[in-house]
Amino acid sequence: MRRSSFFVRFIGIGILFHIYIGFRLIPDLPVGSTWRWLAALWLVLSVFLIPAGMLARTIEKQPLGDRLAWIGLLTMGFFSSLLVLTFGRDLLMASLLTIDALSPHTIALAGWRTGSAGAVPLLALLSTAIGFVNARRRARVVTIDVPIEHLPAALDGFTIVQISDIHVGPTIKRSYVDAIVDAVNHLKPDVVAITGDVVDGSVEQLASHTLPLGRLAAQHGVYLVTGNHEYYSGADAWIDEFRRIGLHVLLNEHVVVEHRGARAIIAGVTDYSAAHFDPAHRSDPATALAGAPADVRTRVLLAHQPRTAEAAAEAGFTLQLSGHTHGGQFFPWNFFVRLQQPFTAGLDRLGELWIYTSRGTGYWGPPKRLGAPSEITRLRLVAGRAAPI
Repeated sequence: MRRSSFFVRFIGIGILFHIYIGFRLIPDLPVGSTWRWLAALWLVLSVFLIPAGMLARTIEKQPLGDRLAWIGLLTMGFFSSLLVLTFGRDLLMASLLTIDALSPHTIALAGWRTGSAGAVPLLALLSTAIGFVNARRRARVVTIDVPIEHLPAALDGFTIVQISDIHVGPTIKRSYVDAIVDAVNHLKPDVVAITGDVVDGSVEQLASHTLPLGRLAAQHGVYLVTGNHEYYSGADAWIDEFRRIGLHVLLNEHVVVEHRGARAIIAGVTDYSAAHFDPAHRSDPATALAGAPADVRTRVLLAHQPRTAEAAAEAGFTLQLSGHTHGGQFFPWNFFVRLQQPFTAGLDRLGELWIYTSRGTGYWGPPKRLGAPSEITRLRLVAGRAAPI
C-alpha cells in the first residue's frame, strides 16, 4: 500500500513537471509549429512511458516487458536531464532579464530566449547518450588502501573485492553480469563482498541471469548481504537462490577466516530497512558479532546502506562496506542522496570505523551515469595509522 501511494504521488509530480517544461520551453523553440506540436506530443507520451517503464518488470510476457522497460527508462533519463536544464535555463533567463532591467538593450533577449530553448533538448540528448555509454560499459576497477592500526602482519595486503547494486533486471542481463564476474575473478581476491541490491525482479524471471555470480571465486569465500531491492523482489526466495549457486549469505551473522596464520571476521547484516518487510530480518550489527572471538580485532561488516555505520561503530567493527547510494548516479541526485545517507561515495571515517561506500557496479532505473562512474572495488587492508579525513 505504501509503495502504491508513493507511485501515485510520483506520477502526479511527474505530470506537473511535464506541464512546466511544456509551458517554459515549447513556445520559445526556434522551430515551426509542426515541430512544436511534435514536442508537445512527446511530452504527453512521456507521462505514460516513464511509469510504464518502471512497472515493466511486473509484466510476465517477454520480451514485451523488457522492451517497454528500455523505452520507458531511456525516456526517464532523457526527461530528467531535460527538467534540470529547463530549470537552469529559467535561472539564466531570470539573470539576463535582471541585467536588461538595470541596463536596457544591452542584451539581445529574444535571441537568448530562442537559442537557449533550442539548446536545452540538444544538451539533454547529449547527456543521455554519454550517460548511457557510461552505464552500459563494464564497471572500472578502483583500488582503495584502507589503513588499519595494529593490523596483524599476515593481513597486510589482505584483499576484499566489493561489488554492489548490480540491479539485474529488465535492462541488465546475463552478459552484463558475466563481464563483472570475469573482472572480479581476474583480481584473485582473498574475499569477495556483494553488498546488496543484486536484483530487481523475481527468481522466476531472473535466476538464469544471476547464475554467473556462482562463478565468483575467492580464497576465503564469496559473501552476500541483502539490500532493500531484494525485499521488493522476494527476499526469502532470493536468499535460497543465492545459496543454491554457492554464495554465502550473511543474515546478521559472521564467519572467521584464517589468512597466513592470522584471523579476520567477515560479518554481514540484513538491509537497514529489512524489518519493514520481515521483522525477523531486523538489521543488527551487534548480533552479527555475537560469539565472535574477542581477540580478533580486524572486523569487516557488509551492510547495504551506509546509515548502518553508527551501529557498526558501537559494535566495534573496523571497516564497513556499503553501497545503496550509487554515488547519486547522475546529477542532481547526488545532492538528494545526502538527505538520506550520511555518506555518498568513497572512503570515510566515523570514530574508529572506516566506511567505504561503493558507487555501485550496475545502475538502477535509467541506463545513465554522469559524474558517478560504476565500480568494482578492490580494497586492500594495509598496516598504518590513519590520517585524518
